[in-house]
Amino acid sequence: MPEGHTVHRTANQFRSKFLNQPLAVDSPQGRFSASAAQISGLALSESYAIGKQLFLVFDEREVLRIHLGIYGKWKWHKEPFASGFLSEPPVGEVRARFYDQSWLAELRGPTVCEVISREEARAVHDRLGPDPLNPDPGHAERERFVARVRRSGQSIAQLLMDQSVISGVGNVYRAELLFRAGLDPYLPGKQLSTEILQVLWQDAVRLLEVGVKTGVMITRDDFLAADPGKPERNFVYKREGDPCRQCGTDVKIAILSGRKLYWCPTCQR
Repeated sequence: MPEGHTVHRTANQFRSKFLNQPLAVDSPQGRFSASAAQISGLALSESYAIGKQLFLVFDEREVLRIHLGIYGKWKWHKEPFASGFLSEPPVGEVRARFYDQSWLAELRGPTVCEVISREEARAVHDRLGPDPLNPDPGHAERERFVARVRRSGQSIAQLLMDQSVISGVGNVYRAELLFRAGLDPYLPGKQLSTEILQVLWQDAVRLLEVGVKTGVMITRDDFLAADPGKPERNFVYKREGDPCRQCGTDVKIAILSGRKLYWCPTCQR
């Protein structure tokens, strides 16, 4: 499942390519046809992300909410009319297409793709936790994250995957943030100090910003300027049974709430 940095990159692409431009919207698959007709021809007035959810606002009133889920993905095409791309049948099940003369964005397999009102969008916002990639004047969002963790008896590993606690962190960032903080993933949130959680939040801000910039989840500081395609860019994620890069202890794996959890039992005491 795409993590928050990927969705923010998509929001940035929509802003840079389509902002304030009228867009044609259709649904080759047919499942989005009625909603596509509702927003087709309207101008894109906003494009933003909160965690793993993308919000596209048309004519400042209609909001398209998209959650990719496990299988959703985007594909971009340049100059779809000039290239003849639009005259050919789409390949695969395309839920929705957004295009003008310069660009076309294809959406496949999202979990959610729905047009909602501004009021309904605000209700979704209220359900979501703070997003480390969004502006945080006065650190209000950071403190909201700290408060939500500290009042919970759930493990910090579970809380980092709860989108009502922190938006945009998924399995990769969860494992890597906990390793970088030296935190036992099974520690209850209420046992963690405000200072530790503030550091954890700031590290999430830093790593997710790197993800937006590079398009890749890089969590080792010595690889931030290296080839982002190298598999050595992470500490523990998908390295079960391999020696910890820091201490040599075998990296462990467990299933927690249906998801794989990776950690070093020595470095994360």
